Amino acid sequence: MSLDTINDFNEFLVSGDELKLSSAEWSAIDGAYDYLHEHIKAAKEPVYGVNTGFGSLCDVEIEKEELGKLQENLLITHAAGVGPMLSKELSKAMLLLKIKNISKGHSGVSRNVVQRLIDFYNLDIIPAIHSQGSLGASGDLAPLSELFLPLIGLGYFWRDGEPAKALPELSRRNLQPLTLQAKEALGLINGTQFMLAHAMQASDLIGDILMQLPKLTVASLNAVNARHEPFLPQIHAIRPHQGQNMVASQILELLEQAESREKTHVQDPYSFRCVPQVHGASLDALQHCMYTWDTELKSVTDNPNVFAEDKLILSGGNFHGQPLALTLDYAAMAIAELANISERRTYYLMGGFRNLPAYLSPKPGMDSGYMIAQYTAASLVSQNKQLCSPASIDSIMSSNGQEDHVSMGANAATKLIKVLENAKQVFAIEWLVSAQALNFVKASPGSTISAMQKKFKLKVDAHQTVSMTALIEKAYHFLWN
Repeated sequence: MSLDTINDFNEFLVSGDELKLSSAEWSAIDGAYDYLHEHIKAAKEPVYGVNTGFGSLCDVEIEKEELGKLQENLLITHAAGVGPMLSKELSKAMLLLKIKNISKGHSGVSRNVVQRLIDFYNLDIIPAIHSQGSLGASGDLAPLSELFLPLIGLGYFWRDGEPAKALPELSRRNLQPLTLQAKEALGLINGTQFMLAHAMQASDLIGDILMQLPKLTVASLNAVNARHEPFLPQIHAIRPHQGQNMVASQILELLEQAESREKTHVQDPYSFRCVPQVHGASLDALQHCMYTWDTELKSVTDNPNVFAEDKLILSGGNFHGQPLALTLDYAAMAIAELANISERRTYYLMGGFRNLPAYLSPKPGMDSGYMIAQYTAASLVSQNKQLCSPASIDSIMSSNGQEDHVSMGANAATKLIKVLENAKQVFAIEWLVSAQALNFVKASPGSTISAMQKKFKLKVDAHQTVSMTALIEKAYHFLWN
């Protein structure tokens, strides 16, 4: 299963392809399992989570005959999620991420358990879990516990769009609940798969945004007859940030398609003139986040880790979500800034500047035009500012002080998805407004923007529009579907 890049992972997730492990991966899984159980038989000292309690109960030794029950109890007591249900798609991504994690051969989980997880994935029997409850520190304990409760006949699966009890669904598929062995539940629920699944989803949404953003920005630049000089390469060569130079090049290429127009203004507002600097900074930030998420995708994040070749079982902190928490917060801020500057361009387009009518209305006063669309964008960027208070700088002690610093990365993850959805609406409003503004401009904005505008106009005119909400929805679906 060579899904070592975000793109490969996301493409496989939606492909419907059957999941299979290689013989090398099965060998690694078996090797870790065999060594773990040899070690348990010969061990003279306790091994955390294998024959001890968990968290602050790590010094409580467990008798050998109770090791399986210990793992079952772990799932039951740690499945403490609340709030809205996570989407089936995100739960399926978590399942795939965990299988990939275990396939590295450092978890000590048996072949039978891994095969059952593969069966769940391939048969599309996806556990239903809650979206809140993880501290993002000892892994995503609460959501991962819910994800794997169905292995022992508890918890819920998705069925016909609703959570259904796991045991009847297993029976319907002729599957029996499994009996877990030493360390197996711990290997399943220690990990960053809740956070990382959100990062994978965010990556897809970010890719969509970065594909459309240059075009809708140039539509606005053309609508206000913006000057081209701020995008010339000489300016950016002397401030060689990669994102800034990339954005300037993309924008200039699209701008140069437009018919030349006389410009009587000396400068444009920052939201137009500083697009390379602002968009570019966000692009650089997002590339850093993607690098971190790619690295996490290749990583083993449970605990303790089994190193069969080295004859070691080591307890460490690979489950800690700090690398993800920081970048999930960072990505949210980078996207929020793109939305902030987009809303400012929308605001300017409404102001009656550059020979455009107030609120882009053919009859200002009688018709309020696109006035309230800007209000909506302002509301969304304001909420994004609230959501961008970083989760990763917070920590609340848990487990009687044993887990005394947590990442809160799960909260950062869910906030990021909300910021992205808000931003997509803001960008849709900018596109809607700039497309309307271009209707008042006689000069062509160039082949790319003209074709985009024509296609959008056909979609809008093909349906009766009864409200500004309907127009915003059409702009949203035009850009993102």
